[in-house]
Amino acid sequence: MAETMIALVKEKREAGATLKRIPVPTCGADEVLVKVKASSICGTDRHIYEWDSWAEQTVATPNVFGHEFAGVVVEVGERVTGVKPGDHVSGEGHIACGTCKACRTGLAHVCPNTRSFGITAPGCFAEYAILRRENVIANAADMPFEVACLQDPFGNAVQTVLAGDIAGKSMAVVGAGAIGLMAIAAAKACGAGTILAVDVNPYKLKLAAAMGADHVLDSSQPGDVAARIRELTDGIGAEVVLEMSGHPGGIRDAFEAAAQGARVSLLGIPTKPVPLDLARHVIFKGLRIDGITGRRMFDTWYQMKGLLDNGRVDLRPLVTHRFPLDRYEEAFALVRSGECAKVVFIH
Repeated sequence: MAETMIALVKEKREAGATLKRIPVPTCGADEVLVKVKASSICGTDRHIYEWDSWAEQTVATPNVFGHEFAGVVVEVGERVTGVKPGDHVSGEGHIACGTCKACRTGLAHVCPNTRSFGITAPGCFAEYAILRRENVIANAADMPFEVACLQDPFGNAVQTVLAGDIAGKSMAVVGAGAIGLMAIAAAKACGAGTILAVDVNPYKLKLAAAMGADHVLDSSQPGDVAARIRELTDGIGAEVVLEMSGHPGGIRDAFEAAAQGARVSLLGIPTKPVPLDLARHVIFKGLRIDGITGRRMFDTWYQMKGLLDNGRVDLRPLVTHRFPLDRYEEAFALVRSGECAKVVFIH
C-alpha cells in the first residue's frame, strides 16, 4: 500500500481548501483503516469550506474534512475483532468518550467530550480514513457505495422524524435540503399523515414532491407560510414540524406553523442567535421541542438499516451529481447554488 494519499485539507482558518498529498494514516491497535470509495458533501462541510462563524468556533485545523463516506476495510488493528479486510463499511462520526454520564446512560450522541470525524478529527475527503472499531458500521456488499455513504445524513433525518409519534399526523418539513428530503421519505415510510415541504428553491421542492411530500410550499412567494400550512391542515397547523434549514425565517415559520401541542424538532444549524416570542410561539402553544444532533448511537443506525434494507426508502434519486475529488471547487460551487441534492465524490 502507498505511504501517501491525496486528501482535501482545511489548512487555513479561512474560506477554501487545499488538495494535497499527505501520509496515509497509521492504523492503531483498536482502529480500522478504510479505503474510501465514495464520500458526500454535507451542509457542515459547506460551513467548513466557506468558513463561517460556526466553523471558526468549532473546527480544528489543519485537518482532512468530510464525514459521510463508504469504503472497504484494508487493515485492522491487533485488538480489533468482528471486522476484517474486504468488509464494506461506513462510520459513525461521533467519537464519544465512553465514560461520562451521557455515554453511560445511552446518550453518547450528546457526549460533552465528543470528537467529531471530519470536524475535530481527521475525516474522509481522502483516499483512506481511520475509524475506531466501535464506530465501524457494516454494510451489505451489494449496497452501492454512493448510497452507503448517505447513511450518516439519513440517520439525522431518521432521528428527527422518529423523535416522537408520527403515525397519521400532519407534518411540515421546513427546509428541503438533502436531509429534509430524506426526512420526507422516512416519514412517508413510517406512516405520517399529510406531509408538507417548505423551501425557497423550486428545484428542491420538485425533489420533495418526488420523495413523497403531499404539498410543496415556496416560502419565497408572497403570503404567510404558516397560514398556508394551517389551510392545508384543516386550520389546525402541523402536528409535527421538522426544522431543517437553520435559517431564522424558517425557524420562525416552523413555530408559527406548529399546531397547539405539536412537536417541533430542530436540526438546522443557525449561524447566529435567533429571536423568538417564547410566550406566543412555545409556552402558550404547549409545544414539545427537540434539539437533534447526529444519530442516536446506535439505535438510529438499526432503524435506518431497517428502512433501507427492506426497500422502504430508496435514496438513489438523491444522488444528483458525482465528481472526482480533484474537482472539489466545482462540487462546492454546485452545493452553494442549491441546484442539487447530494453531491458525491467517487474515489
